[in-house]
Amino acid sequence: MPKMKTRRAVAKRFKATASGKLKRKRANLRHILTKKPHDTKKRNGKIDYVHAADEKRMKVCLPGV
Repeated sequence: MPKMKTRRAVAKRFKATASGKLKRKRANLRHILTKKPHDTKKRNGKIDYVHAADEKRMKVCLPGV
């Protein structure tokens, strides 16, 4: 049976934590930041976790996790 391949795009965007959750970066922090409130920018700078409903799909793309 051939080796399972990792989806490289997914591997660059998600990292696994010690407990097995997947952490990700939040969106909306690339450009046009002058219009956005400080609270929004501060919140989006923090890491977030993949939702439980999507976690199974992401782990299929990351066989090493």
